[in-house]
Amino acid sequence: MTAATDAAGPGTLRAGSGTPARAGNRRTRPVHVATMLGTALSAQVGAATGAHAFATIGPAGVVAVRQLVAAAVLVPLARPPVRTMTWRQWWPALLLAGVFAVMNLSLYTAIDRLGLGLAVTLEFLGPLSVAVVRSRRLLHAGIAVVAGAGVYVLILPGPSSDWPGIGLALFAAGLWVAYILLNRLLGTRLPGLQAPAVAASLAAAAYLPVVAVLVATGRMSWAALGFAVVAGLLSSAVPYAGDLVVLRHVPPRVFGVFMSMHPVLAALVGTVMLGQLLDGHEWAGLVVIVLANATAVTTAQDG
Repeated sequence: MTAATDAAGPGTLRAGSGTPARAGNRRTRPVHVATMLGTALSAQVGAATGAHAFATIGPAGVVAVRQLVAAAVLVPLARPPVRTMTWRQWWPALLLAGVFAVMNLSLYTAIDRLGLGLAVTLEFLGPLSVAVVRSRRLLHAGIAVVAGAGVYVLILPGPSSDWPGIGLALFAAGLWVAYILLNRLLGTRLPGLQAPAVAASLAAAAYLPVVAVLVATGRMSWAALGFAVVAGLLSSAVPYAGDLVVLRHVPPRVFGVFMSMHPVLAALVGTVMLGQLLDGHEWAGLVVIVLANATAVTTAQDG
């Protein structure tokens, strides 16, 4: 997930500012397409890189380091006015911090159990559900049914299904919904990236005991730390910068469609970097969910 953007659908895409990106007469150029694909690929490569440290420091350790990296990038960039913030600004920021901390842990644990492609695809049901719920059109009800069928084909429920992993991925999807709503609210109360910066800092502080325990027990090896830091840079810093730049030039509907490619990229990266090969039914379910999300995004403005 790229926390700098609200991927709920057209007209709601934001760069942490709470202001809808306006398409105007902007044209999507090849450099913009390359930037969107690059940031999406960076996010998934970062997640796969972090997965290499799971065996040493666990998903919690990777998330802890990632949060520290995110805070180190965002705080100098946004310079949030923590001393003058009001309770009206603090309480949603505190909730957003909790969402950051728990959502990333849920997703990374799901990746550890299910694999990158499946976990990211199930998590992507979060923004899809927001785009569908926002509309009252019959078309979007049909999209929800199609997406549900895609989920069934993706996981083919049975005795061998990893239900804890599936549950964690779906929990991360629900938390992504909370992220979208909180980011939308905070965007009206704090400008720019100030809200994500505050939330990332609080989440990082909450994970400091995890880092301390890993260091004290000797589990935080240099290799694991390196993997986790790269994960934080590729999954946080690069998408933050890339999304902020591209949203100034690309219509939100186009951006939303490219966001729909995350599950496909996750599956491909998981295959190449982690050797996680998907079965035919998993690819079929993934494609159905991606197409459902792309359709929801491209039609939401009209609903």
